[in-house]
Amino acid sequence: MKYLAVVFMLAATGLLAGAGEPLSPNTGPVQKESVSEMETITIGGGCFWCVEAVYSELKGVISVEPGYSGGDVANPTYREVCTGDTGHAEVVQVTFDPRVISLKDILEVFFSVHDPTTLNRQGPDVGTQYRSVIFYRDEAQKRTALSVMKEISAENLYSKPLVTQLVPFAAFYKAEDYHKDYYALHGSEPYCQFVISPKMAKFRQKFAARLKPGY
Repeated sequence: MKYLAVVFMLAATGLLAGAGEPLSPNTGPVQKESVSEMETITIGGGCFWCVEAVYSELKGVISVEPGYSGGDVANPTYREVCTGDTGHAEVVQVTFDPRVISLKDILEVFFSVHDPTTLNRQGPDVGTQYRSVIFYRDEAQKRTALSVMKEISAENLYSKPLVTQLVPFAAFYKAEDYHKDYYALHGSEPYCQFVISPKMAKFRQKFAARLKPGY
């Protein structure tokens, strides 16, 4: 179980919480994009450390927040979610600029970096919290997701049918601070090296043209 691996790693490193973001220097007025121009989608494709790492490198992605969604318990803890009893999935909430990257692009990456044909499982991570799921916010997002899923099925990209859930968004609960930027901060940890790094290498090769500068 990933939870046990996390407990071991946190105990070994003495990690209690993630580092805060540094304050930006006062360089005068900063032009910010209007929030209304941004779009947000919540998706789950196994361990949120993996999915967060992928989307953090894509051009047009403004923010990626790991958390929990789809369950019946308000404000769940990581330990509670890992039992599988809360009904939540590990997800990331991706906010992006649709003028730079479309929702279709976001979902095409999503279906490329996890196996959407394994029910409640991604590699060594097993349980309903690791299910493949898209939480859509409106009918437009639903139509786009259905279109992408139909294209993938028609192209026979996988030998088995998709089991990805497509359900309306209800609530998102932010994960504990130490989950934020986990791969970027702890890429040398065993789980990151053996599970996440191989996925990142394939992702970077396939989507090289869509990466932010420096990746």
